[in-house]
Amino acid sequence: MPKPRKALISLDATPYYHCVSRCVRRAFLCGVDQLTGRSYEHRRSWIEERLLSLPRSFAIDIAAYAVMHNHTHVVLHVDSNRAASWSPREVVEQWHGLFSGTLLSQRYLRGDDICQAEWSQLVTIIETWRERLQSVSWFMRCLNETIARQANAEDGCTGRFWEGRFKCQALLDEAALAACMAYVDLNPIRAGMAETPELSDYTSIQTRIRFIEKQAHAEKEAVKQPRTLQPFAGYPREPMPQGLPFRLMDYLELVDWTGRIMREDKRGAIASNLPPILDRLHIDEKSWLEMTTSFEGLFKSLVGSIEQLDAACKTLGQRWAQGRKACQQLLNN
Repeated sequence: MPKPRKALISLDATPYYHCVSRCVRRAFLCGVDQLTGRSYEHRRSWIEERLLSLPRSFAIDIAAYAVMHNHTHVVLHVDSNRAASWSPREVVEQWHGLFSGTLLSQRYLRGDDICQAEWSQLVTIIETWRERLQSVSWFMRCLNETIARQANAEDGCTGRFWEGRFKCQALLDEAALAACMAYVDLNPIRAGMAETPELSDYTSIQTRIRFIEKQAHAEKEAVKQPRTLQPFAGYPREPMPQGLPFRLMDYLELVDWTGRIMREDKRGAIASNLPPILDRLHIDEKSWLEMTTSFEGLFKSLVGSIEQLDAACKTLGQRWAQGRKACQQLLNN
């Protein structure tokens, strides 16, 4: 029996999660239906625009994403500190960016008089909204419901567009995070939809590369990053700024190297030296390539070193986790 989301998501274990949503049966999110010849390619922009707009309301950042023909990948970072710092009014404003709220919350934003009993009721509602605005499940709900409604309206039908639940994997350490992000960013290359990362449409890697290309004359250390994606903050240090625990250029080099080695026609052009980020993460070439081509199949709900896996199981109240053998073989080098 599938586990409830609360048994898979614990911010005490990790703030990073890989989520995958797939269309039911053979419904198309985008691409061209080979049977009818009808193109659904425009739907890729639907989901990218919706996905990149949600962090304006949620206390959740997007680390990586890829929109494929009939499924989407997204790596999310939950910023619970940001949610905790919001004032009651900010929580209501954030929630109203997604939903209409209640008559009471609308009155509150207008500045109408609210009695003590109404305020007590509103405080309870606000705390519920604060939790939802840092919830991976609510984030995915707000993403998928919107796309399903648009697609069903366009197709003139009703019923499910997505599978009943999205798949969720907790990324417990830096190695798991880096491997998963590269796996997501390189999805179009593995599927034969693009030859290089910069040509991978509707992916986070293309968004990052294009943003850098606009800064042709900027110094390497001064390159700005897109506000719609979680920034790279550099390697862990004290004090550690908010962001991904890698250097941007190191990650781009790693993805480029991995993408080229995945292409059989380019094997002879691959440099023999490994990207330095792999040395820092203690991952060998064979393990890295195996993870970045088969991440979903290799790992289950928890991904990380055995030490991190055991700690997460303890936090979640589990005795055992699926995928332990793969974690031990590939992430315990």
